[in-house]
Parts: sequence; structure tokens; C-alpha cells
Amino acid sequence: MKNAVYLLGFLAFFTLSTGIMFEFFHWPYSGKLMLLGFVLLNLGFLPTLFYKLYKIQKIA
Repeated sequence: MKNAVYLLGFLAFFTLSTGIMFEFFHWPYSGKLMLLGFVLLNLGFLPTLFYKLYKIQKIA
């Protein structure tokens, strides 16, 4: 599970940063990349990270 959380976080931040770079250079598809990055971050990475932290705190 730990590797999946880190992989999802890497993909989210990589997609988001690529979208920001595309926006900076005024290249096409920048909006779609940033939207995909925000969706991966907010609906994928953050909930799994907080669930993992909650599960660790509940055990301790």
C-alpha cells in the first residue's frame, strides 16, 4: 500500500507540474494536464494518504 500511495503522489505531482510548465510556455493541452493533476491529487493521493495516516494513528 505504501508504494501505491507514493506512486499515485508522484503521478499527481508530475502531471500537475507538467501542466504548469505547458501553461508557462503557452503550449496546448495545459488546462487538461492541470485538471488531471488536480483530480489525481485531490481525489486519489490525498484521501489514500490521510487514510493511511489515520490507520497508523489508530493502531498506535
